[in-house]
Amino acid sequence: MAAFPEGTPCWVDAALPDVEAGKRFYGELFGWTFAPGEGAQTDAFSDGKLVAALTPKGDGRMPTVWGVYFATPDAYLLSGRVSDAGGQVIVPPQQMGTTGIVAVAADPSGAVFGLWQAAERAGFEEQGKPGSYCWTEVYTRDKERADAFYETVFGFLGTDLEDGSADFRLWSPRGAEPGPDTAIGGRSVITGAFPAEMPDHFLVYFCVEDCDAAAATVTALGGRVQAPPFDIPYGRIAVLTDNQGATFAVLAEPADENTPHDGAEGTDATPAPVPESG
Repeated sequence: MAAFPEGTPCWVDAALPDVEAGKRFYGELFGWTFAPGEGAQTDAFSDGKLVAALTPKGDGRMPTVWGVYFATPDAYLLSGRVSDAGGQVIVPPQQMGTTGIVAVAADPSGAVFGLWQAAERAGFEEQGKPGSYCWTEVYTRDKERADAFYETVFGFLGTDLEDGSADFRLWSPRGAEPGPDTAIGGRSVITGAFPAEMPDHFLVYFCVEDCDAAAATVTALGGRVQAPPFDIPYGRIAVLTDNQGATFAVLAEPADENTPHDGAEGTDATPAPVPESG
């Protein structure tokens, strides 16, 4: 399995109070199957390919969340850059058996993300297809601080949306031509439309075939629709919360193959920012 370039999202997992309940929920929603539980993590598969994991929360006071991990060839060096740029290393780099080295960090405003240094496991075996990861963006109240941090730590190259419809920046990896075609994530702004208590955070997107059907399934399974399905140039999206409180988004790509999102495997999805209710 090929390694992911540094700064590329390469993995997601959900920290849940009840992993077995999570398996039932996401198995029904995305059609995932799961490997027999070993230790603290249960791997999720879509059509036999590794796409995510569910992990039990070790401390009930910790949030129930979906987290994203960025690839790095050296988690120790990158953790140092996080600290030097004003962030915090919450969990220092640690060996995860033979699969790789993991660390957990937060930006200066508190948005949490992971770092992954691959060994036997590079990350996703599939992305950008229904039932798998396709996009992430950080929501912040201090865009200048966030831009400076991520562009320093990861070397991201920023491209601001030109239509003025939202304060949103696309991030492309170091060495790429910046723009929608190379974007691997983005930065949105927490405005007055969001709950005052909402912290800075990352939102993880999964591809689905039918956004409206996914939203209806989440409701039927006891979850909530935070932002009802609506159209953007790259497809149709909704923000959802599972029946344990973990929030995520879904994207259904447009049927027209000539639209900006071509649906190829990789990181070409570039959703616009979306409102999330409390």
